[in-house]
Amino acid sequence: MTVPTVSALAGRPSAPAPGANDARPTEPAAAYTRAALLTRLTGSVTGRWFATLGPASIWVPLLLTLLAGLLRFWNLDHPDKLLFDETYYVKDGWSMLHYGYEREWPKEIDATFADGLATPSAGPEYVVHPPLGKWLIAWGMAIFGTDHGLGWRAASAAFGTLTVLVTTLVAQRLFRSVALAALAGLFMAVDGQQVVLSRVSILDIFLGFFVMLSFYLVLVDRDSGRRRLAEAIAANAEANGGVPSAAFMERGPRLGWRPWRLVLGVSLGALCSIKWSGLAFVAIFCLLMVWWDCQARRSAGIRRWLSAGILRDGIPAFFYTIPTALVTYVSTWTGWFLHSSAYGHGATKDVTGFFALIPEPLRDLWRYHSTAYTFHNGLTSPHPAASNPWTWLFAGRPVLIQYDTAEKHGVPCAPGGDCIQVMTDLPNPLLWWAGTAALLVVLWAFLGRRDWRALGILSGVLAGYIPWLFFPLRTGFIFYTTGYQPFTVLAVVYALGLIAGRLSDPPRRRRTGVIIVLAFSALVVLVSWWFWPVWTGGTITPFEYRLRLWLPSWG
Repeated sequence: MTVPTVSALAGRPSAPAPGANDARPTEPAAAYTRAALLTRLTGSVTGRWFATLGPASIWVPLLLTLLAGLLRFWNLDHPDKLLFDETYYVKDGWSMLHYGYEREWPKEIDATFADGLATPSAGPEYVVHPPLGKWLIAWGMAIFGTDHGLGWRAASAAFGTLTVLVTTLVAQRLFRSVALAALAGLFMAVDGQQVVLSRVSILDIFLGFFVMLSFYLVLVDRDSGRRRLAEAIAANAEANGGVPSAAFMERGPRLGWRPWRLVLGVSLGALCSIKWSGLAFVAIFCLLMVWWDCQARRSAGIRRWLSAGILRDGIPAFFYTIPTALVTYVSTWTGWFLHSSAYGHGATKDVTGFFALIPEPLRDLWRYHSTAYTFHNGLTSPHPAASNPWTWLFAGRPVLIQYDTAEKHGVPCAPGGDCIQVMTDLPNPLLWWAGTAALLVVLWAFLGRRDWRALGILSGVLAGYIPWLFFPLRTGFIFYTTGYQPFTVLAVVYALGLIAGRLSDPPRRRRTGVIIVLAFSALVVLVSWWFWPVWTGGTITPFEYRLRLWLPSWG
């Protein structure tokens, strides 16, 4: 269960080979064999570490995905009414399913819509989020129906389930451990915020999925690039008597076609088409990818590793990833392009000069984006569930999605008692608070040990959390943390791996560490069981609800 040592994963780069620029590397020929280079750069003698984990690396993620699916799809149509912002996104999805774009709806028709009797008006609706998340909701309704909760929420539940799978696979690549990956998947499967957002049809669970898919692709590209770098250096060494030439080791090889970066571009484009907050992940993940390439060259002993990494890896990465992301993003607006009745068409008819040379639909789309950007920057409307980003680290203010009497839903209560049904976007508090503390451990590992895995975890938190601190007056909600929450789970797992210890540690030390890890994991599951009724709209008494309000701000 241990986190592998830094040196085993090439986290601490070796120093560049000494000597003048025209001197050959001074390391022995044995250091430049294919096996030696693969071990140095990837931590595996074959460069394909995934195969070394055995069959458990397949069936453990699948079992955890099954568990997550059961928790998310169970009784998904309850409550069978529109909840919170479902009043916007579900109806937008319905419009897109039937008309190809968002249409305006009459006010106060949620109950009628839930009965399958409402239809939108003829006018277009102005919306401020890109279309992909609403298309996903629409596809769920196309499969399961449009007049009940299962149809509205099927896409959210499916993508919430897949987020658990991808996070488990991410953890396997980070930690090279099925046991630690299982902990990451288990924590994601039973966390309250993940469960609730998978059972409510709003956009943030889709954002979280594409964030983790993008990070997984960055990790895959990292492993692939290091393997190809090792093979290229080994081939040069073999052709030059066992040691690579000095000219070759000045900057190293060009790695050529990197297909995973093209796939990453598609994922990043889809991410931004859920919410624009995905842009921060695009910037951070691309910088992280290039930095890891630079570090790979440094670990291999390439002298000009920084400039070579930027010029030979970074610039091609830009042309692989960013244009692909842009094309993917624009393609998700196809429904808008195809329907001239959609909001925003015709807004730039009277432009002159250079802008008149741009096709009108593209001008209109640009104007649409500029008005939406202005809206997001100026969103300061008061809301009872709003919270300041500083409070998110401590789960200070969850969103009360539903509070209703059970009798309204035909659910009997104990004689003489009152029952309620509550659904609140409250994370598992033990896991959440441990995640905040574990970030300090990860920060120490990055600063003190230069652990590449710590940098990867911190990058997700940096992209998903820090930008919100620059908008303290903007109306925000705790579920905005969905994009970076899996990284706090990975931070917890990282810390637990340190507690569990190394395989080389004394048996008593290992036994104590494993007991602590198992006890913490069991306690997380127990806390999830305790809060399950207020995550799923279960029937409880007001007294039972108050027992779950551990902080005054949770009520």
